[in-house]
Amino acid sequence: MAQQKVSLPAKLINGGVAGLVGVTCVFPIDLAKTRLQNQQGARIYSGMLDCLAQTVRKEGYFGMYRGAAVNLTLVTPEKAIKLAANDVFRQHLSKDGHLPLWGEVLAGCGAGTCQVVVTTPMEMLKIQLQDAGRLAAQRPITVPAPAPSLAAAPPTPAQPAPPPRPSATGITLELLRTRGLAGLYRGAGATLLRDVPFSMIYFPLFANLNALGLGKQQGCHGDAHQQRAPFLHSFAAGCAAGSVAAVAVTPLDVIKTRLQTLRKGVGEDSYRGIVDCTRRIWNREGPSAFLKGATCRALVIAPLFGIAQGVYFLGVGEQVLRLLG
Repeated sequence: MAQQKVSLPAKLINGGVAGLVGVTCVFPIDLAKTRLQNQQGARIYSGMLDCLAQTVRKEGYFGMYRGAAVNLTLVTPEKAIKLAANDVFRQHLSKDGHLPLWGEVLAGCGAGTCQVVVTTPMEMLKIQLQDAGRLAAQRPITVPAPAPSLAAAPPTPAQPAPPPRPSATGITLELLRTRGLAGLYRGAGATLLRDVPFSMIYFPLFANLNALGLGKQQGCHGDAHQQRAPFLHSFAAGCAAGSVAAVAVTPLDVIKTRLQTLRKGVGEDSYRGIVDCTRRIWNREGPSAFLKGATCRALVIAPLFGIAQGVYFLGVGEQVLRLLG
């Protein structure tokens, strides 16, 4: 984040705006990541581009945004909590304006822990919606039989209609009815194991990369000589730190995605927990399976956090508050 003091309401606005813009830009790649990570055995998609091409061909352009409504609804509080919590922890752990590396890691840990409250149900619903197209592609296409002649045997019963397309509301109500509130928090432990290390890597790495470009210059709102990195430097630092952290925790993201996927394809495993999921993936698919979707994750997370740092740099939240006040 830029090194000037920013009020908590401004941080919340900045985080929300960054999340909305970022999700809109990179959601199709995130959809490809989910479908690639859930592939077991027979491969429907050979890679990210093939997945996106098949999605557009079979489901239309907006098929790439299946589940985006859930993210757009919940990403504002999720990103706001994450970015604001990290700043709050950093302020409390700083002494005389200096924050040691252990303090940066601890602040990131606290931010990752706080965001899980919103992240888990958001990811839970998003994954079901994103993966629906992959499951539909696995179902065999039934070819209609030719029209029977007058002397033919009685017609066979009609084929059952394909299952209706799931909706976030329907999934939520079904989970609440059958499993209670805990159903929406399935995979919370795996989400915590992914998000806490991510934040512990991302925030210290960004702060140190961003510090390389710090210099005295005029603030973007006419403030007198704030110490801050140039816009492009902050954006690049956010992208670089985001991509490194994303790839580092990809194995944990694969486990989380598998655990949170409720409907499985033909011959695909179900898992009893984190340890069982890890063991089965290792034994049946090999170590490389833990890196499924790593490229997609890097391509999703890098611009997400680059945009977030750009929004913070431009002071969107401060400008909104100034207009409202």
